[in-house]
Amino acid sequence: MLLKSEIAQQPAVISRLLDEGAAATQAVAAAIRDFDPVFACIAARGTSDHAAIYAQYLFGAVLQMPVMLATPSLHTVYARPPDFSKALVIGISQSGKAEDARAVLNDARAQGALTLAITNYEDSPLAAAAERHLPLRAEEEFSVAATKTYTAQLTVIAMLASALADDEELRSGLMSLPGLARETLDLTDGIAGWAQRYRAMDRLTVLGRGFNYATACEISLKVKELTYIASEGYSEADFRHGPIAVVQRGYPLMLVAPQGKAGAAMRDIFSVVEEKGAETLLISDDEDLLGEATQAMRIPAAPEWLSPIIAVMPGQVFAMRQALARGYEVDKPRGLSKVTITE
Repeated sequence: MLLKSEIAQQPAVISRLLDEGAAATQAVAAAIRDFDPVFACIAARGTSDHAAIYAQYLFGAVLQMPVMLATPSLHTVYARPPDFSKALVIGISQSGKAEDARAVLNDARAQGALTLAITNYEDSPLAAAAERHLPLRAEEEFSVAATKTYTAQLTVIAMLASALADDEELRSGLMSLPGLARETLDLTDGIAGWAQRYRAMDRLTVLGRGFNYATACEISLKVKELTYIASEGYSEADFRHGPIAVVQRGYPLMLVAPQGKAGAAMRDIFSVVEEKGAETLLISDDEDLLGEATQAMRIPAAPEWLSPIIAVMPGQVFAMRQALARGYEVDKPRGLSKVTITE
């Protein structure tokens, strides 16, 4: 089973990135400092778009750099690109074959922007379009559902933020990541024992807040890709603005709630949905909260800014176990291909 193997490879991929990618990351950070962008813009689709959401939070929190997500149709459909002449423009794509992301980088580079590609392939079209490239070093990913390349994307983004901040505490946190990832995967062994309980569910909502809004979106996508059910990822704050009306007794709700500044809001929404009788599937390092959940997926304590890199892993395993419980093919989900070309 390729998916299971690729999930298990994540600690090694992260370790390789930290070891082999440090010099390239420092060089890109130096180029960004020299260019001194007013803002950043990120072009991505699907799983890579969730990595871009993480970058929005991380660059904003650590660097006070405003980050917008690109609107590729302005480039490919309407031919009306925004002015990126003073921007850092980043394209993120596992394959590097995302044509619409490449169009954004082409337009931005023509305008004089500093362009950066983050892909798994140095010879990819997106890497060629950008002035700078940071490889994921994840080796080939065969399963259609992206796992190790997603956490590699987040790790590259975290490495770049740390290099730009030039902060020893951030560097120290990064060095702890491979061990945290290994511990996290060890803690997922129990998921197989209770995943069968949810094999008949036809909907799922995943909630996160702050840095882990990206995690909620990514777990929801993995569940959709592998189990074909209606799964949605929300910010805890947005969920309160209407969607919470769907919650009733027995409604399956996954919460990504590691401790940190967003923890209070997640603890509060946990109490609200628990009172409504929801089935709470919890990813957290908060022992008190874990004891109250219907199903607990424990993760080790980590700095909040790094928690999305490990918090997504139990969600990946849950999605895989759900697919297996339903008898689905996990490496090649129906109707999907590894590379999706949109223009």
